[in-house]
Amino acid sequence: MNDVRPLAVVTGASRGIGRELAALFAADGYDLVLAARSEELDVVAAELEKSGASVTTVHADLRTEAGVRAVYEAATAGGRTPAAAALDAGVGVGGAFVDADVDDLLSVVDVNVRSTVHLARLVLADMVRAGSGRMLIVSSVVSTMPGPYQAVYNASKAFVQSFADGIRRELDGTGVTVTSMLPGATDTHFFARAGMLDTLLGKGPKDDPARVARDGYAALVRGDRKVVAGSALAKSMAAFGSAAPEAVTSAVHRVLAKPRSGR
Repeated sequence: MNDVRPLAVVTGASRGIGRELAALFAADGYDLVLAARSEELDVVAAELEKSGASVTTVHADLRTEAGVRAVYEAATAGGRTPAAAALDAGVGVGGAFVDADVDDLLSVVDVNVRSTVHLARLVLADMVRAGSGRMLIVSSVVSTMPGPYQAVYNASKAFVQSFADGIRRELDGTGVTVTSMLPGATDTHFFARAGMLDTLLGKGPKDDPARVARDGYAALVRGDRKVVAGSALAKSMAAFGSAAPEAVTSAVHRVLAKPRSGR
């Protein structure tokens, strides 16, 4: 890698929002460390190297401590400190909580919560020592509301949002910023992987991941506290979740996320 260029770390970089964020970093002159489980990550890396970026790929399972440490070790190889990081990796499980596979539910916690805390702790400590850095943590508009038929996912994003807000305040005056991004429903593989294609959420309108990534990236560059990324619908959902009574938001989410067939 060329030490003159700043370095950015992006998790969940093989598809969707993460892939688009990686492209934005590359276009802005960053070298990249990209992490994902999918073999498609190598295709993304080859595309981005055409822009002149040096790209390191890490095929890591972020459900595990070893996976998180593999990403961090790649990001700090040669003594470098990332100038920016986008923690985008996330998974979900739809359907009735009591019918879900326990391992699948715990994977949501491990990826969305545990890996975010772990990698943020490692990277932010280095940024603070360097006196500069920017981190984008991907939350969701559903962090503002309970999630019947998507209960663990919504809870994980509520944690992530509170976590991002808390550490941002701790880092005041350090030269390091933390920005949370709250997308709405986005046209990615999320709903298929979560088994939610037969729900109103799965069938409904979705934002372009490139647009969502642009909103999040701009907020990161500005050092904003948070951004609701994407369309007016996403912004409306975030406002609804924040303003409406919990009984109302829970009831609406139940309708949107309940499978159309089965329980």
